[in-house]
Amino acid sequence: MTIIPYHADIHDQLVDIWHRAVRQTHSFLSEEDIQFYHQMVREAALTSVEVQVALNENREPVGFIGTDGQMIEMLFIDPDYHGQGIGKQLLNHIIEQKGSDLTVDVNEQNDGAKGFYEHYGFVQTGRSELDGSGRPFPLLHMKLQR
Repeated sequence: MTIIPYHADIHDQLVDIWHRAVRQTHSFLSEEDIQFYHQMVREAALTSVEVQVALNENREPVGFIGTDGQMIEMLFIDPDYHGQGIGKQLLNHIIEQKGSDLTVDVNEQNDGAKGFYEHYGFVQTGRSELDGSGRPFPLLHMKLQR
């Protein structure tokens, strides 16, 4: 696997990965919610943060991680590649780049993401009732403890 910085040529592929991953992992979202966030990802979210992209052996995107400073804003893996260590490799890549003073907000209802981050040493430091868009999806604030 290779990790490269985001570039506009693969934007639509990353939006598609996001969309398919969210449908598989965010069962608490309604169709209306998914469409709301989909528009945000398609129009601005991927270009408002620093995105690193995992490519498979065919140089096709299979996942990505987005950061804003020390904050992990997003981490999504193509559902066809779940469980193959791509999330771990992307997270390790960010730790190598930015150090271990990382934070992340995780949807409280997303047990898989919460477990992933806990497995790699993140601990809960707080909780918010609303997500960053003011919607009623509680967030767990987590910090890497190493």
